[in-house]
Amino acid sequence: MKEKPKRVPTRKILDTLADMYPDAHCELNYRNPFELLIATILSAQSTDRQVNIVTDKLFAKYPGPEEILQLTEEELAEEIRGLGLYRNKSRNILATCQILVEKYNGKVPAQREALEELPGVGRKTANVVLSNAFGVPALAVDTHVQRVSNRLALADSSNPLETEKQLTKRIPRKEWTITHHRLIWHGRRICTARNPKCERCDLFPCCWYGKNRNQEEPLTKSRKGQ
Repeated sequence: MKEKPKRVPTRKILDTLADMYPDAHCELNYRNPFELLIATILSAQSTDRQVNIVTDKLFAKYPGPEEILQLTEEELAEEIRGLGLYRNKSRNILATCQILVEKYNGKVPAQREALEELPGVGRKTANVVLSNAFGVPALAVDTHVQRVSNRLALADSSNPLETEKQLTKRIPRKEWTITHHRLIWHGRRICTARNPKCERCDLFPCCWYGKNRNQEEPLTKSRKGQ
């Protein structure tokens, strides 16, 4: 069992990420809060590329909740077929659209509590919508953020909520959103789940995982079972 990794100054990691990904942004295509909400619901167990292909056609025909509600559950499922869990997503999207129309006049609420009450919307999705559609500082923890932040010792938890709490304590509030994007870009391009490209990573000097990846990975109690 290796010793718990020593943390590199957060500022150094954030500045290196900024240099590596100066153009990092949300890779889901959207034009308004509603499109981002639906795209983010659809993104579970699907790639952003797959979602963008589906939503490009979907929003062209059904641009708002009122239009989507014209579809049956089976018809919407057919529109989003090819994405993971598409039948469950169809059910949740229709239920969400119904609430948006009945309770919010067809608009997406800009409050976390209201967003998390929508079917198919959890904390991660709410954070994505708040930060990208409404400019509210938030740091959504998806699988990439979870993996990369723990590898860099920015966080030390197997629980996404606890990881979010640790990250938001260490990272300046004004940088939460952009850091979310940069961690995702790093996780997709270099720090992949399998076969990470440590040899071409500018963060290697800061990364305990990279230096120990060929040995037994250190695990604290909170990381067991990750």
